[in-house]
Amino acid sequence: MFDKVLVANRGEIAVRVMRACRELGIDTVAVYSEADRNAGHVRYADEAYNVGPARAADSYLDQEAILEAGRKADADAIHPGYGFLAENAEFAANVEDSEMTWIGPSADSMEQLGEKTKARKTMRDADVPIVPGTTDPVEEPDKIREFGDEHGYPIAIKAEGGGGGRGMKIVREPEEAEDQLESAKREGEAYFDNANVYLERYLENPRHIEVQVVADHHGNVRHLGERDCSLQRRHQKVVEEGPSPALSDELRERIAEAARRGADAAGYRNAGTFEFLVEEEDREDGELLGPDANFYFLEVNTRIQVEHTVTEELTDIDIVKWQIRVAAGEAFDFDQDDVDLEGHAIEFRINAENAADDFSPATGGELTTYDPPGGIGVRVDDALRQGDDLVTDYDSMVAKLIVHASDREECIARSRRALAEYDVEGIPTIIPFHRLMLDDERFVAGKHTTKYLDHHLDNERLVDAQEKWGTETESTGDDEEVVEQEFTVEVNGKRFEVNLEQRGAAAIPAGGSGSGGGQKPQPAGGSDDGGESVVEGEGEQITAEMQGTILDVKVEEGDEISSGDVVCVLEAMKMENDVVASRGGTVTQVAIGEGDSVDMGDTLVLVD
Repeated sequence: MFDKVLVANRGEIAVRVMRACRELGIDTVAVYSEADRNAGHVRYADEAYNVGPARAADSYLDQEAILEAGRKADADAIHPGYGFLAENAEFAANVEDSEMTWIGPSADSMEQLGEKTKARKTMRDADVPIVPGTTDPVEEPDKIREFGDEHGYPIAIKAEGGGGGRGMKIVREPEEAEDQLESAKREGEAYFDNANVYLERYLENPRHIEVQVVADHHGNVRHLGERDCSLQRRHQKVVEEGPSPALSDELRERIAEAARRGADAAGYRNAGTFEFLVEEEDREDGELLGPDANFYFLEVNTRIQVEHTVTEELTDIDIVKWQIRVAAGEAFDFDQDDVDLEGHAIEFRINAENAADDFSPATGGELTTYDPPGGIGVRVDDALRQGDDLVTDYDSMVAKLIVHASDREECIARSRRALAEYDVEGIPTIIPFHRLMLDDERFVAGKHTTKYLDHHLDNERLVDAQEKWGTETESTGDDEEVVEQEFTVEVNGKRFEVNLEQRGAAAIPAGGSGSGGGQKPQPAGGSDDGGESVVEGEGEQITAEMQGTILDVKVEEGDEISSGDVVCVLEAMKMENDVVASRGGTVTQVAIGEGDSVDMGDTLVLVD
């Protein structure tokens, strides 16, 4: 077994992995950016190393910085968590070539299954159903029209390296083929450095079913049942549950065995998730999808999933521990027949977003109150604590609430209780949205699909829920003098904490590093100089309200715009956000271009 593991991630997933390590008697190493100096995962780890500035590309995505931290710490292995470098085959290969062990599938498996066309070929050869489509890249619009003539419309054009809806365009009639093809290729190149695209028949209202798979290096492949992730917004999951309320036992077994068959054919090792789309049918209340329902392979996530907790609650199997054990060479001590799904579990993503305002992410704030629920059947995975500042440079997830009960009815009732107990003030969260869903007729009946939130949920209901269950989001200052201060000291990039008592001294602002100028102001607790990105020229600045990537620029210099006009589209946390002008005028400068990365507060456009 390993002596020391570096977790190449942040936030709640980093803490989740570290807890598994601690139970296995393994020391842990955290990495952190400048924005995460005071983060929960840094506090929890046995030691921590600074890997760069707030921008993810310069810290959490800096492969050499992560590897160097591992070498400095003398780590035996690296666990990537999810997001950032977790599905980067190049990084996995670099770890494999180092003296450290990669906790995950091999780089070869990640490359084989990470590119969608290769994965489709592998699954087809393993007799796993795939959505009718192409297994070779498509270059010409005529191929799309030919595909439409054969399979009908609509058609999904998908980026080969894509995921989460990014790089996917829908063609509903032949005339759209050329524009949508170019758009999909452009997004694929911008976000995945891969302009190749392929085609699939687009399923209008499917259910999203995924199967958790684990495999060791001794020829053992196990599936741990399925999760239903159909409650999504813009292709992003918000609630996950298991078992699916829509599948019959026979269909459930067919899908699970297809996943295990696919993992075996791909020579897959460690933990992974096989995702499927199931064609929904008009069902009466209580009716289940029968064994002959159509299901199709979607993709493989070659890492631990956000929603792995649902499966852990159902099976009582610690998936993260087994990731570590498998990487250390251990064989499973359980057979497939030993895997039983007990009861029902639901995971709620507690994101710092305002669901009533198009799920807009919070731009900062302090958790003036943070009191998560407890009691039987309630689990909370988090890293933040009361008094912490919300770091908005990355994703919006604050925590995950997982509820387990004997059946779905009891699980929903217990979830209502747990969400009502979840007390968060200082920042907005989507807890009101979750409470609304637990009284939503369609969700409670288990008849929702992946399109329900985007196409059927009335926004007025979200506004009412926010007014009814929303909490105070104003952060309050504290100017009291302190006698004890905590300092963060770095020596050769390694973090140390020092406590110092001073009589009558003023408090040092949280997050202050004493490093002087050059850093952008933080949304809370950071620099107080009020500065923003410097752009030459006069006029009102339209700035980025969050860190992200410019997907599209809608204006040019000299354009006349009105209040409310969209000036650009900013992609953040896999969501597209329209950036609008607060007043009309003439565009005097456009400071960004398509594909540019921006930080919160950066100037995008000047309007005079």
